Amino acid sequence: MDGKTKQGPQNARQEAVVAAFKHAWKGYKLYAWGHDELKPISKSYSEWFRLGLTLIDGLDTMYIMGLDEEFKEAKDWVVHMDVNPNVDVNLFETTIRVLGGLLSTYHLSGDSIFLEKAVKLGDALLPCFNTESKVPHSDVNLKTERAHAPRWGPDSTVSEVSTIQLEFRDLSFTTGNPKYKEAVDIVMNHLFSLPKANHLVPIFINANTGKFRTGATITLGARGDSYYEYLLKQWVQTGQTEDKFKVEYISAVEGIKDKLVKETIPNGLTFIGELLSGNNFSPKMDHLVCFFVGTLALGYLNGLSESHLELSENLAKTCYQMYAQMPTFLSPEIAYFNTNPHGREDISVK
Repeated sequence: MDGKTKQGPQNARQEAVVAAFKHAWKGYKLYAWGHDELKPISKSYSEWFRLGLTLIDGLDTMYIMGLDEEFKEAKDWVVHMDVNPNVDVNLFETTIRVLGGLLSTYHLSGDSIFLEKAVKLGDALLPCFNTESKVPHSDVNLKTERAHAPRWGPDSTVSEVSTIQLEFRDLSFTTGNPKYKEAVDIVMNHLFSLPKANHLVPIFINANTGKFRTGATITLGARGDSYYEYLLKQWVQTGQTEDKFKVEYISAVEGIKDKLVKETIPNGLTFIGELLSGNNFSPKMDHLVCFFVGTLALGYLNGLSESHLELSENLAKTCYQMYAQMPTFLSPEIAYFNTNPHGREDISVK
């Protein structure tokens, strides 16, 4: 792409969005410049990965908004950015936020500095994949390149190891170096080879054994969500040429319909529940399952079944009600849905 993508606000609502961004950016610049996160109450900052997360996250947004001055200041920071600090980072978060932020800004602006930093960061993340199974560890020190499992346990999260593919594949497409794509393709091929009921995946996988954790929850919520989303997106990213992603995605959607999709009582709201250990169904749905509305619609727009659009529309109505029925008009992070014939309320919050 080139600079033609950059347009800036075109109407009053867009002007308001830009004004809100500039307000937030002003606070970040004053009190947290170059750091990961602003702490607005104390007017200070916090660090997570020491990679300027907020700044990198905002690069492509500023470019599209036409905020030339702010973009230039941020770019000047990136020029001197250290992408190899002596700190442990999460592979997934760093990939989607920093690597993805640098790559998207490169594609929008054409400025090589963003690609240069992306290559250095991608190289520093690759040691995560040096496991027996080639399923990556969740964390890595960007300076020492020592990778390891998360502090809380031995397993990686399935959604995390199957979400990093877009950025790593794009890094290969952009640089012509196949090593990044090869690393993440091995992961997907391994996931495809594992036995799974109804093409649905448990939420934990061990990087050393390469096996799913026995009895782990099956959900489209936290730790499971992105696996399904990125099956479709990898197929779309390849210009619909790598059909293994399409085939697995369609099969997974059928599994979701068969095992996880239910309707509430009394008003028939469509929701997607979870399967707990022992194949026990739970009528619990995380708010972030609403991502699936867009995923299903994207599949339909790329030629998949109209039944995907129908499920998308029904689920969208439920996601709207998760806001509309709350006293604050804010959706809960987690909702429970009534399937009891004697129940009066479709949605409850614990």
